[in-house]
Amino acid sequence: MKNFRYLLITFLSLLGLCACLEEGRFQISADDDTIPGVPVVTNIKPLAGGARIYYDLPKDEQLLQIVAEIVAFNGKTFKFSSSYFKDSLDVWGLGERKEYSFNIWAETRGGIKSALVPVKVTPEISGIWYVKESIVINPGFGALIVDWKNPQAQTVNVFVDLDFMMNGERKELGLVYSSNADSVHQVIPDLSSTEEVNVSIRVEDIYGNTTDEIVENNIQLLKDSKIPKRDANGNPIWVLPKTNDSIDWVPMCFGDGANGRLERVIDDLIDFKEGTTSQTNNYMHTNFMGRTGIPGVQMGNIWNLIIDLGDYWHISRVVTHQRWDYTIGNPRGTLYQGENVGNFALWVLDEDEQGDRAWNIYGEEISGTWVRISEHYVPIPVGLAPIEYVPLGVKGDEAYMFPQTPGYTKPVRWFRYEALSGIESVNNIPYAGTRSNCLSEITLFGMPKGSIDDKDVIIK
Repeated sequence: MKNFRYLLITFLSLLGLCACLEEGRFQISADDDTIPGVPVVTNIKPLAGGARIYYDLPKDEQLLQIVAEIVAFNGKTFKFSSSYFKDSLDVWGLGERKEYSFNIWAETRGGIKSALVPVKVTPEISGIWYVKESIVINPGFGALIVDWKNPQAQTVNVFVDLDFMMNGERKELGLVYSSNADSVHQVIPDLSSTEEVNVSIRVEDIYGNTTDEIVENNIQLLKDSKIPKRDANGNPIWVLPKTNDSIDWVPMCFGDGANGRLERVIDDLIDFKEGTTSQTNNYMHTNFMGRTGIPGVQMGNIWNLIIDLGDYWHISRVVTHQRWDYTIGNPRGTLYQGENVGNFALWVLDEDEQGDRAWNIYGEEISGTWVRISEHYVPIPVGLAPIEYVPLGVKGDEAYMFPQTPGYTKPVRWFRYEALSGIESVNNIPYAGTRSNCLSEITLFGMPKGSIDDKDVIIK
């Protein structure tokens, strides 16, 4: 035991000595004005919009870092540095496929610089050009849709300039989207579906390098309208099958759990209260009973909401509202959290593709084959004050039936909303929650049967 103690004391003493020696390296001598030696460049590796410079370090106990400096496209100067224990330095902001010249140097802790070492490099193609070449512009429903890919995952700014007519006046709108995501799907909403739109787009990196413009003029946006839930006399048009009724072997969900009621999801009222008007509890709640309504049977987060639209429609998009359930002290309530649905799929019943069995719904035999149109995630806003979630929740979350190439379904009467997972995170993984119990309202948009050209009908 004594021997172990002696060994431990010796080991700790050696650690302290090493620490003192290393600490001495970081002490700045007031009279140390020795100019350090230069880094010796050994290799240069071109990168996408940059370069990696390999070098041998000068021998100097006061050496702090190796520094490079470039003058970017916009005239601004940018510096890049690497600490003394590395043998390479990355330089970015080289936006064109041409030879660049810049300098690197060594620098001590006292700020003393070595002589400048000139470096020349021709970089690989910058990420902004990959983004620019990938941009796809599509007309949306009273909206413009811009998609792009960013395989280099570099931060880029995408500038979108719009020119259009609105209420008889010409409008110009400039938008900037900053992202390093490998794929972006951006919807620009609230445009007039009756007016053409002109658009120009360019891509810029954070160093001011920019591409040329993509220009598309006279883009005609798509049009649709809200599919009515009630007739002119206020009578319901939409119908829900009874809980557990099935079409094409797919059962309707149980939604009357807790204080929720299934029929409230199509009553045109969101879970909301204003002044003395109360619409609280205006939502459905599965109470973990899923498709069957029987505790312990098919419990969990997957359930189906099936809607009879009362007539045949070309469906274009869906807007869903979450359960709000707020208080004065908590204006956000459960918006974008809690038991709200986060991941869902959209289906329609294709009655031209007959199924194996016809189901009797309210005395009517219905048969066909369910066609899965698309899958969506409710976007989760981050970094907002609690009150800032309110207008987003009141507006609702929109999803196109065909998000990549906007269009309409074939004429359908039966629509199905399938909840796949909750919106809450589990172990920092979003949409992993099983508590996808709640939904306040579903609203559909589209065009009446036979009112659109066949070219705009997308067949799955």
